[in-house]
Formats: sequence, C-alpha cells, structure tokens
Amino acid sequence: AGFTLVEIMIVVAIIGLLAAIAIPNFVKARTASQKNACIANLKQMDGAKATWALEQKKSSTDSPVDTDLFGATLYIRDKPVCPGGGTYTFGDVSTKTSCSLSASGHTL
Repeated sequence: AGFTLVEIMIVVAIIGLLAAIAIPNFVKARTASQKNACIANLKQMDGAKATWALEQKKSSTDSPVDTDLFGATLYIRDKPVCPGGGTYTFGDVSTKTSCSLSASGHTL
C-alpha cells in the first residue's frame, strides 16, 4: 500500500539531479541580469550628463556632481545603484560613466 525504499530513493535522486542542473543556470541568469541592469544605468547617466552639458553650455572637461543630475526636477529623479554592488564614477563630459565592476562586464 506504500512506496518501497528503492522507489523513494529514485525520486530523491531525480530531484537532486534536477536541482544540480537548475542552480548553476539560476546563478548565471542572475549575474547576467545584474550586468544588463548596470549597463542600462550607465547609459541613462551618460545621457543625463550629456544633456546637462548641452543645456548648461559646459565644455568637455567639466564634470557634473550628483546635485547637477539627480533630483525631483532634474534629469534623473534618484541616483541609480549598481545591482551588483559596484560604484559609479562620472568623470568629465568627454568620458563615459563607469562602474567599479567593469572587469565583470559592467561597462559601456
């Protein structure tokens, strides 16, 4: 009327095999989505920096600060945060915004 020990062990082995296949794919997908979100943030901040420079008649050697770009009435409401834990660096208008995790693909 019940399951034998061998049948239960086969089911447990199959579940373990499926978990061993699924977990690495989940980690890879999570890393890829964090990288893509960071790149989208970098593009958004680069666009805001270019718009700021154009509207304020700045040269390519000028560098914006957070209060120039982020705020309720400015180019981006809130400062984006890298989902991978990196930090963003603006630089001057002629350089692209960068992430400290650029070695992991978080780059434009």
